[in-house]
Amino acid sequence: MSTYPTTGLSGPTPTATVSVKPLVLHAPQRGADLHVRVTAPTTGTSLPVVLFAHGFGSDLDGYAPLVDHWAAGGFVVVQATHLDSKRLALPADDPRRPQMWRHRVQDMRRILDELTFLEAAVPGLSGRMDHSRIVAAGHSFGGQTAGILVGLRVRDPQTGAAEDLSDARVMASIQLATAGKGGDELTPFAHHHLPWLRDQDFSHITAPGLVVAGDKDDLPLSTRGPAWTADPYTLSRGDKSLLTVRGGEHFLGGISGYHVAETTDENPGRVALVQQVTLAYLRHVTGVDHTDWHHARTVLTADHPLGRLESK
Repeated sequence: MSTYPTTGLSGPTPTATVSVKPLVLHAPQRGADLHVRVTAPTTGTSLPVVLFAHGFGSDLDGYAPLVDHWAAGGFVVVQATHLDSKRLALPADDPRRPQMWRHRVQDMRRILDELTFLEAAVPGLSGRMDHSRIVAAGHSFGGQTAGILVGLRVRDPQTGAAEDLSDARVMASIQLATAGKGGDELTPFAHHHLPWLRDQDFSHITAPGLVVAGDKDDLPLSTRGPAWTADPYTLSRGDKSLLTVRGGEHFLGGISGYHVAETTDENPGRVALVQQVTLAYLRHVTGVDHTDWHHARTVLTADHPLGRLESK
């Protein structure tokens, strides 16, 4: 039997949760209605919100290890199925494909516009959400989406413009295993298939943020290796923290689902680490409680077997 090192971290006592899907937001200009899932604690008031963006090809049913943990820890988690999802299976020549990155941000802004509707649509949730405390989070492609909401500038490959698409309603971000700087560091594959990564400017991100990077996340998108995914931390300004997951590949031990085939580094210890650090950060950055975050910063030093946490 395999054994895994423990994190040595603590957290709040989990509470029961409820999840409702699909909640449908009409979106005529999108070409398809936006399907949303809301997962929330069954008790508590003034609940902060996590707006979560899935990775390329996933959907609103993904990332249960994170979503369940955050909701059980006192957060309302809102997920959508974006246009790049395999569920929608857009044809290769669909005119929306070059603007996938932008449609994702528009999806998130639509959710923010409709938070009151979504809250009322979940039995027992009405009046219990705190709309002033919203954190954007995302994995891989979703990390870019979350970053844009707090100031990441992406140069549109069609127009050449690098607009500010941030949203003041989002107070902080969590970016998990997401893309770094573009330019000459991108591989030909990334230049051709993911043109929205060619020019990313992190210098305008001033909101607090947590970046999670696996030190074995060697994606075929950059020539720099795993260090590339730490760029959202190293190249942005302000109050930022970086969790480096030891041995972590792109799915960080298995955060995208409980039984997913794409996980190449399956490791319950890594998943627990990401769960506990991200929840501690969410509680810290939204002002719920700072104890677990301060404890994590003390425990996750250079000699911890699972990861290292640093801040600037």
